[in-house]
Amino acid sequence: MTTALILIDLMPRIVAMPLAPHTGLGVEERCRRLGEAFRAKGLPVAVVRVERPNVEEQPPGSGLVEGLRQPGDIEIVKRTVGAFHGTGLDERLRERGVDTVVVAGLVTTMGVESTARAASDHGYDVEFVEDAMSGFEADEHAFAVDRVFPRFGVVRTTADYV
Repeated sequence: MTTALILIDLMPRIVAMPLAPHTGLGVEERCRRLGEAFRAKGLPVAVVRVERPNVEEQPPGSGLVEGLRQPGDIEIVKRTVGAFHGTGLDERLRERGVDTVVVAGLVTTMGVESTARAASDHGYDVEFVEDAMSGFEADEHAFAVDRVFPRFGVVRTTADYV
């Protein structure tokens, strides 16, 4: 069985938002390190970005942060909060024999949590990287990490993977 890393919404316009308890740039840096560690072990990395539906042109900064996606990565464009609905992510992970997903990125109680819940619903074991995600407010991030995530996964830190 295989573990995959899923990096959520690391897009310039989201990384630049005021986030807490970790800055967007800090989360981006730790997510890059996680990606390098997974790729070095030959494990799949999925990079996810959102596009607003029914919008002719996406806002500036809607691509992935420069250099995040590497050859061989799974790139997913979502049009909902989570990364599973209508994206083919489940099929692409199953093709690679993935049974565990490690979720990180932005924002804790939005894309990260929604993707993790759907992963659990799809039967994946779920791990969360607390210091490689951040929320709009520190208290909502802490509540999710301390109270919600342990109910359907394991919470770790970047140091546990790199």
